[in-house]
Amino acid sequence: MEKRSDGDPRVLFAMNIILSAVFGTGIIWGLSFIEIATFSLINVVTLTLIIAAVTYAIVM
Repeated sequence: MEKRSDGDPRVLFAMNIILSAVFGTGIIWGLSFIEIATFSLINVVTLTLIIAAVTYAIVM
C-alpha cells in the first residue's frame, strides 16, 4: 500500500506566494514596457495577492 503525501501546507503556501510574486512582477513589467500600467510596488503586490488567491482557491 502506497502512502500519499500532499506535503507541508506551509511550504506549498510559501511556494505559491514566491511563484505568484515572480509571475506578477513579470506581468507588471510587461505592462509597463508597453505603457499600460506603472511598474510600482503597489501594482506588483496587488497582482501577487490576486494570483495567489486564485491559485489557492483552485488548488485547495
